[in-house]
Amino acid sequence: MIIDLRSDTVTKPTKGMLDAMMSAEVGDDVFKEDPTVNALEERLAKMFGKPSALFFPSGSMANQTALKLHTNPSEQVICDKYAHIYNYEAGGASFNSGISCHLIDGDRGMFTAAQVKEAINPDAFYYSQTTLVEVENTTNKGGGACWDFEELQKIRTVCDDHNLGYHLDGARLWNALVTKNETTQQYGNIFDTISVCLSKGLGCPVGSVLIGDKDIMQNAIRVRKILGGNMRQVGYLAAAGLYALDHNMNRLKDDHKKAIEIGTVLSGLSIIAKVEPIETNIVIFELEPHVDETEFLQQLASQGIHIIGMGSNKLRMVTHLDYTDAMHERLLEVLNEF
Repeated sequence: MIIDLRSDTVTKPTKGMLDAMMSAEVGDDVFKEDPTVNALEERLAKMFGKPSALFFPSGSMANQTALKLHTNPSEQVICDKYAHIYNYEAGGASFNSGISCHLIDGDRGMFTAAQVKEAINPDAFYYSQTTLVEVENTTNKGGGACWDFEELQKIRTVCDDHNLGYHLDGARLWNALVTKNETTQQYGNIFDTISVCLSKGLGCPVGSVLIGDKDIMQNAIRVRKILGGNMRQVGYLAAAGLYALDHNMNRLKDDHKKAIEIGTVLSGLSIIAKVEPIETNIVIFELEPHVDETEFLQQLASQGIHIIGMGSNKLRMVTHLDYTDAMHERLLEVLNEF
């Protein structure tokens, strides 16, 4: 039995999803003639109460497009030091948009409105102009932490007061919505642009969608083209997204439950120094200083269990659609042997 907990991106389409994909009605999406893509974009735009949505092959491309739409070269985006756009998008903010990141030292990837206000550069010609605030919910490097919605609203007020754009990297927003019992409309009301991923917790093979206000999104398709993201009969992939929204949303709470149970077992092991708080499907934990990280990973791999090493004796597990009850039982059994 192979147990792959490196990421929730390792899932494969279910039979139901594959059937939906293979029966999709398609057309040329570059001409906006793919009915299934159009249906997915319209559905997500409506869910968030926004006028526009655009399908992308990846979350990184959706985020990079948002950065480009909100900024001009030499400007600056405020984000957390753990932000995906800073750590895991290959320096795309500087390469694609010519902008810099003002990093906030937040708590598990989250910061306050007061910290945003303090991070805004003075209005002087020798400073980079602050034009955008970006948040990530849930926070990947922060261990799947969920933002307090009231704080997000307060940051919106700061953005309004200082004429700043407001973008949400919602790669795992679905997990936050399930955990916090929040709605897509709430997020659509306060953010200018929102990227959501379909290929993580929702189990699709490919795809993210950028959703936003009309004036900002009008050039999104042009930026996607520049980045090489325009596609043709992509309705086969969009059909997976429509299926996922219908069938794979509510089950996310099962992933969260399993993650919490893993955390409980890890907390009881003498070799574990710390387990980060677990709210959704990401488990980040730290080994005691005397435990060799590479050796620990190899021991798990010898049992068919694959997880991510983050360096400095910190490791990550992510539960997902393909992580079965039998796998969960086996993992807990192996962990209890340490």
